[in-house]
Amino acid sequence: MISIHHLRKEYGNVTPLKDVNAEIEKGEVISVIGPSGTGKSTLLRCINLLEKPTAGEILIDGEAITDPKCKVHLLRRRMGMVFQSFNLFNHMNIAENIMFAPVRLLGKSRQDAYDRAMELLRTVGLADKALSYPDELSGGQKQRVAIARTLAMDPEIVLFDEPTSALDPTMVSEVLTVIRKLAQEGLTMMIVTHEMKFARDVSTRVFYMDQGEIYEEGSAEDIFDHPKKERTRQFIKHLKVLRENITSRDFDFIGINGRIEEFGRHQMMSQRTIRSLQLLFEEVCVGTILTGAAQPFPIDLTIEYGSDDGSASMIIKYSGPHFDPFEAMDSISLSLIKGLAASCSAEAIADGPFSNRIHMRIQE
Repeated sequence: MISIHHLRKEYGNVTPLKDVNAEIEKGEVISVIGPSGTGKSTLLRCINLLEKPTAGEILIDGEAITDPKCKVHLLRRRMGMVFQSFNLFNHMNIAENIMFAPVRLLGKSRQDAYDRAMELLRTVGLADKALSYPDELSGGQKQRVAIARTLAMDPEIVLFDEPTSALDPTMVSEVLTVIRKLAQEGLTMMIVTHEMKFARDVSTRVFYMDQGEIYEEGSAEDIFDHPKKERTRQFIKHLKVLRENITSRDFDFIGINGRIEEFGRHQMMSQRTIRSLQLLFEEVCVGTILTGAAQPFPIDLTIEYGSDDGSASMIIKYSGPHFDPFEAMDSISLSLIKGLAASCSAEAIADGPFSNRIHMRIQE
């Protein structure tokens, strides 16, 4: 139903969308997740042309909506959008808000539009608010009205841009319940959301966006239980991350050790865990990889901390021929490592410039 090819969007010096590609089938429910500022909302706004893409192509049922000849007003009748803010007309009552577009744009009679409005209000549980005004409703009720207003145009696709982000936590569930019901009815939807449990429950597929692209996609089970890529896993597991890049043997060892200390204190790690991370870095990276591996640069050092389970991991990726630092260590160094880390492993990988990866885990 929707095909996106090499979509790019630039704003001056900022490029929220670098190269987005996706295929969305009729009846799918796609949740779009990822850190703030990774282009999730921009993607939705490009799909319905509220934002004009800088480059690339978007097709709806085979029609290129990015073609200058496309009749955008006809497209928007097929595609509804629910925003973070409710955008209701405060001078109209709730029924009138829902009736307005079908009467003005679809040419429906006021009676037909009213009947449909009442049907939709019953669907979202607000039939008793038909003659109320937006200022008399809670945030959750306003968002449910906004959903009903979108459905009044009988769209084939509905885009939800963080529909619960402006709501108090107590109101979130009532809006998500309505969206779940629509999903069960087979409506094609794309939902930008930070509600991970909801995304897991309702989605046929999940797009994880990062670095201006769909970094990883898959079923809810794939993304939430078995993410394949590092950034996806860090996001899903709520990991705090410190990254360092080493490009020569004359790197600033003191500086990196200091940043490990600062990172650990900021995450409220125990002093024992912070010191263990520093010793692992010194013994494995500085004392073994830099002295024994041929052409290891660049070296990527990542420290992950999960506050949920109190575990810290050190991941070191490096270049060159396969080199296992644990095999190269003497027995004293190896005993030290095993005393500091609950587990440690080394493997050959193929990840860009990196061909080696080691992983060491500390449990507080």
